[in-house]
Amino acid sequence: MTDDAKGKAQANLEANGRMAEIVGAGDWDRLREVLSDDFVDHDPAPDQGDGPDGIGRFWQGFKGAFDDVALEPVQVISTEDFVTAVLDVTGTHTGEFLGHEATNRTFKVRGIQVGRFVDGRMTERWGSTDQLGILQQLGLA
Repeated sequence: MTDDAKGKAQANLEANGRMAEIVGAGDWDRLREVLSDDFVDHDPAPDQGDGPDGIGRFWQGFKGAFDDVALEPVQVISTEDFVTAVLDVTGTHTGEFLGHEATNRTFKVRGIQVGRFVDGRMTERWGSTDQLGILQQLGLA
């Protein structure tokens, strides 16, 4: 890998880490630091909406249901174009989620995210999280 490619891979890794920090802090106004204006989520949540605002609304709602949600990296691979992260996703059900009142139960599931980066900002995202596992652990499925 060239020095230029290594620099881009490192910048992408740092931007991906800032995304996790922004979600954890609930600092939605900072999303455009790491997401391009024409950001495309290829695996959006139902009713998520487009672009950075759509993913921001998703995370705002999810964090409202799970105020301590955390994304813990298990394995992260970064190249000059992509960051692939395998994550443990945890949280406590403290607010309404999918029409269900808080159960105060916790969950821990695995997720994977692949982000494409251009100039240190994510332009595209593909990913999946064990949604059924969340529902089962909360006693909702």
